[in-house]
Parts: sequence; C-alpha cells; structure tokens
Amino acid sequence: QARLVESGGGLVQPGGSLRLSCASTVSNFENSLMMWFRQPPGKQRTLVASITGYGDTNYADSVKGRFTIARDNHKSTMYLQMNNLKPEDTAVYYCYQSSGDRWGRGTQVTVSS
Repeated sequence: QARLVESGGGLVQPGGSLRLSCASTVSNFENSLMMWFRQPPGKQRTLVASITGYGDTNYADSVKGRFTIARDNHKSTMYLQMNNLKPEDTAVYYCYQSSGDRWGRGTQVTVSS
C-alpha cells in the first residue's frame, strides 16, 4: 500500500540538530505539495513547513531561520533539517503529501538536557 514513512527523530540536547526524512511511495510525489506538521503532547497538530513541487517553501514563524525543508523528487523523499533545537520543538513530527491526501505515522523528536 502506498504510504509515507518518517525517520530521523530522537532525543537531542537544546542547541542540537536533527534531520528528518519522509520517504514516499505515493504516486505523483514530484507534483505534490509536501508538508511537515508537528503535534506536541496534549496540543493540536500544526504546520511547520511546506514545499511545492517547484521547490517554493514556507515556514511557521517559530522555526524560521532554524529549520530547512527540502525534497529530492528522484528519491521521492522530503527532508526537514532542524538546527538550534529548543525544548518547545519537542513533538511528534508528521509528513503529509497532498496528492493522495496521505499522512505518515510520525516520528518523535525530544529536545531535553
């Protein structure tokens, strides 16, 4: 079954970095709007960053200058480079593909000393 699979989460100290990946087997990846969302414990899921098929990007104000979204259409994979991580970045991170309206199962990111 076509799906999205996130990876790269983990435990990191404040100020550290992580790189998340989202591998897609859903059709039409190269033309899809791709997004990263996150959901902190007990809170709603919110948009972190998005990238169009052309590579146009958009970020939540809380991550601008620290996170970078990217995609490799040849590998059908999206990335989220997260630098200077803060405790408030702790959340489950989900990827979303517009074509097929598909969600991944999420990967946990915990920022703590």
